Amino acid sequence: MTKFLLSVHVLAAILAIGPITVAASMFPRYVRSPAADGDGSDQARTAALLHRVCRGYTVVGIAVPVFGVATGAQLGVLTDAWLLTSVVLTAAAAALLLLAILPGQQRLLLQPAGASGADADAGVAETARSAAARLAMVTGTFNLLWAVVVVLMIVRPGSTTGA
Repeated sequence: MTKFLLSVHVLAAILAIGPITVAASMFPRYVRSPAADGDGSDQARTAALLHRVCRGYTVVGIAVPVFGVATGAQLGVLTDAWLLTSVVLTAAAAALLLLAILPGQQRLLLQPAGASGADADAGVAETARSAAARLAMVTGTFNLLWAVVVVLMIVRPGSTTGA
């Protein structure tokens, strides 16, 4: 049973968290890039698609901690420091995703594009670029948290696997 739970946990992490990290990382580029054709419709559609990917895979991503806790319980390591650290970092990453990244993407998608070049539109465009840059920074932090969790899962300090 342990091998099954671990396999599902790892597959869920790859298939759910991977697409979120990629889509969330790409989103700021498409939401702030000026369109070659001037209206930004292709970039806006791409940004909206990336946001839908993030939202959809967030729901599926709940399987990662669920199967992770089940695997940890099966292995008897729920009180190990490396696992507790991973749980805290996973909770921090989830909080960033739910409280900053997804709402930030939604706000940027709802902002009007400043394409005409007027002073007011330039101010809106600059605000959008600034918000996209902040979102990129938060997304980078989200991705870094997941990278640390992956390393902890592989190295498992104090494990008996010889790592």
